[in-house]
Amino acid sequence: MLNERPMKRLILTSSSGTDLERAGLAASVASVWFRFVWGPLPSPQQLDAYFGAGSDQSPGDQSPGDHWSDWFPRSRERDAVRDLTFIEYCASFDRIELWFDPDPNDQMQLACLLDHVRSHPETVAKLELRLVGFDLMMIEPTWKGWSEVPLVKVRPAHVEAASKVWRAYCASTPEASFDVLPHDLSAFPLLRPALLDLLQELPWSGSGLGATEMRLLELIGAGFMSTNTLFYLRGFRQRGVFNDKEIGTLLQGLAHGPRPAIAGLDDELRVIDPENRRARVEAYRRSRLTVTEFGKAVLAGADDFSRHNPIDRWWGGTHLTNDNLWRWNLALTKS
Repeated sequence: MLNERPMKRLILTSSSGTDLERAGLAASVASVWFRFVWGPLPSPQQLDAYFGAGSDQSPGDQSPGDHWSDWFPRSRERDAVRDLTFIEYCASFDRIELWFDPDPNDQMQLACLLDHVRSHPETVAKLELRLVGFDLMMIEPTWKGWSEVPLVKVRPAHVEAASKVWRAYCASTPEASFDVLPHDLSAFPLLRPALLDLLQELPWSGSGLGATEMRLLELIGAGFMSTNTLFYLRGFRQRGVFNDKEIGTLLQGLAHGPRPAIAGLDDELRVIDPENRRARVEAYRRSRLTVTEFGKAVLAGADDFSRHNPIDRWWGGTHLTNDNLWRWNLALTKS
């Protein structure tokens, strides 16, 4: 009797799951690298180029990370697949496992990926989802429990549901994301909580600040003067949407506007290059934060931050400004 060929497995994961390659769980591990929770979303054309064949891109338009193959750890593997589209690469595998942890950015990466593959039934037929209820970055590759993470089959209807979440998130207002919440997303039990976490980052009705900004104010008001706690101790912060660089930008918004809600953030941060990480870290360490009287009024719901300070940031496909300010209070309103 002829020996059967072993099933060839591909793992698709987020930037949090890069160590899965070292764990030896599959023939290959491919990561999706985007920050979908901060700044403007990539355009449909950028996403098409990312998932397309690298050879189709003009040399002047290419930057490291602009193509899905750029994130392979070994250059030889990158070069071997550069001319393939993402779907063509998936075609060489028998099984495709999805490993995305609860982080809202990871869940949006999953939704984006499923939106891309939804029109390719031969790829969808191979998909299986690992129900990862933990932070992938915190687990060592030598962990013995990888095979115990629950595995479920992904159906075409499931892919359609996730695609609706992604397309709603890309819309020019948050209304579609709010409307998609009642849909059946049970196949992706981490997706709805992630979307709710993101909706809570819209400016709140009473304060004009999102949930993370309000929590930062609460912690500083409680005596946490050092930025180290605010950046790295999630147990205190209780919000996991943004990374440390993004938290720093939120702190600057609270401290350096026309009417600051916090004082004590080092003034050098106004002029230090955003890419000069070392200098920025040193400035954060020098900072000793306190809540201003205005900040106390915002915390108490007696004043609104957005009435005194400029708002200019992105929530998915929504450009939030003082003239286009969508607010959250268990429902959406626009002021």
